[in-house]
Amino acid sequence: MDFNFLSGVLTSSWNLLLSLVDIAIVAYLIYRILGLISGTRAEQLLRGLLLLLVFSVLASYLNLAMVTWLVEKLWIVFAITLPIVFQPELRRFLEQIGRGSFFSGHHLQWNPEAMHNVLAEVSSAAGILSRNRMGALMILTRETGIGEHAASGVLVDGAVTSSLLINIFWPNTPLHDGAVVISAGRLERAACFLPLSDNPNLSLHLGTRHRAGLGITEVSDALAVIVSEESGQISLAREGDLLACSDENHLRQVLELEFIQKPNWGESLRRRWFRQYESSTKAKKDRA
Repeated sequence: MDFNFLSGVLTSSWNLLLSLVDIAIVAYLIYRILGLISGTRAEQLLRGLLLLLVFSVLASYLNLAMVTWLVEKLWIVFAITLPIVFQPELRRFLEQIGRGSFFSGHHLQWNPEAMHNVLAEVSSAAGILSRNRMGALMILTRETGIGEHAASGVLVDGAVTSSLLINIFWPNTPLHDGAVVISAGRLERAACFLPLSDNPNLSLHLGTRHRAGLGITEVSDALAVIVSEESGQISLAREGDLLACSDENHLRQVLELEFIQKPNWGESLRRRWFRQYESSTKAKKDRA
């Protein structure tokens, strides 16, 4: 037996395996980063950088000395300014790496027994507030802390009940302005002021309450339950996306998908959200 030949085959196979692993890791990192910046300002910036890269390669290939020099200076400017301009996106990226969800894609799931009643109370309060056209903003935290934003509110540290939530958001009460923060199954704070989303793609019809709910979900993994004062519409914000819930039952189903039920592999939460919405809408049409 030719041991040199066998050694060469084994070495080639090992190198091929390493190359495949290398490609798989890079592909997964690109996939996760693209998912992270999807729907944010960074997505538009990435398109601009790709165009600039193509332009830079063409300028170099065509020996356009002045254009090449200008593009090189632009890369230096971008390298300095990007960490400043896109600080929220970078922070979110590093936080996901720190808590491990960047690689796993999973979020913390609260204890089912402890959370079942909390989600029911939140959904019930949202339904009552919606029917009475009372605005509300309820933040449910998960792994990423929002202490710097919650600190702006009033400490409550009470059990989560629909009656307490309704009393807080009742018009002209001392705590009705701002958001309530629910953390670890407790109503932690009320009257909190949150960062507003500056996403240029948001509808002009969205008011401050919706922008605040979206804003906090852009810088953390929290969920925001929003009730419109004008229309009574119940919405749920997650990672900068907004889902319109058909009623309080629909809201409760989506919240339970997020906090209690285990996600199915290969199916994104966003897809499940809209599948729930479509099923709910179809059911209402069938009843009509």
